[in-house]
Amino acid sequence: MTYPGMPLRRPTLLIVGCGDIGLRVLRLLRPRWRVLALSSSPERAPLLRDAGAVPLLGNLDECGTLGRLAGLADHVLHLAPPPAAGLLDLRTRHLVQALARGGRVRRLVYASTSGVYGDCQGQRFDETRPVNPGTDRARRRVDAETVLRWWGRRSRLAVTILRVPGIYALDRTGGNPRERLLRTAPVLDAADDVYTNHIHADDLARICVAALLRGMPQRVLHASDDTEMRMGDYFDLAAAINGLPPPPRISRADAQRTLPPMQFSFMSESRRLVNRRLQQDLRLQLHYPTVREGLQPG
Repeated sequence: MTYPGMPLRRPTLLIVGCGDIGLRVLRLLRPRWRVLALSSSPERAPLLRDAGAVPLLGNLDECGTLGRLAGLADHVLHLAPPPAAGLLDLRTRHLVQALARGGRVRRLVYASTSGVYGDCQGQRFDETRPVNPGTDRARRRVDAETVLRWWGRRSRLAVTILRVPGIYALDRTGGNPRERLLRTAPVLDAADDVYTNHIHADDLARICVAALLRGMPQRVLHASDDTEMRMGDYFDLAAAINGLPPPPRISRADAQRTLPPMQFSFMSESRRLVNRRLQQDLRLQLHYPTVREGLQPG
């Protein structure tokens, strides 16, 4: 597959955190790119190799394992999550320290999260809205964004930040709403429900590729589709498409009392992302512009 703006020579891309989205990116780029994939698990090397990448063993939590990254790649796709605790993303800081020694990187794309905005009470907004993280998890993402944009300005490389909402796909483990429906996991009553945002995993992979080719320097983009839907309505729609009962509804007070804190935090933030930059900057048309298309089987 080719994309407008794709260079004729075969560039080298380093994927950091090559999970489901990274593998989808690999399918789009091979064989026109040389792709390196950093992993802390030797057991994943055969999978990465079969997907078309050159596996590199390294751990973002251990600086001493990252020295070989210097000078290897022109482009970097950073998909690795932050550490599980703290206010700083030390993994991203370690990565920048390793890459900066080589001086070869010219473009970096980072998959952040829309959670950096915190609870916006259902407001609709674009990327100019200031961040206001409400959890330590989101604060670590803000730290990563800040470090990467600082490095971009200092080293004159193009850094694109993708603020990614909920990722879904029927073939994605943990991203198929049918799994949650089968567990009869509850959603909030209509009066308490929140707006959530979505992106299909295949479209997110295409956004990553387009940003690697055409992302503007130090630019933030909402990697979100056009859906404007409350969380409960999303799962009601998925239930109807799959021929399953709708999920049970509970009050916010009951949710706070009975659900794990992380799950409840996702049900406590309401926002609607405007994705105009996605179309203007990257000139990308989504294959699944709303969840109604993305949830259809076959």
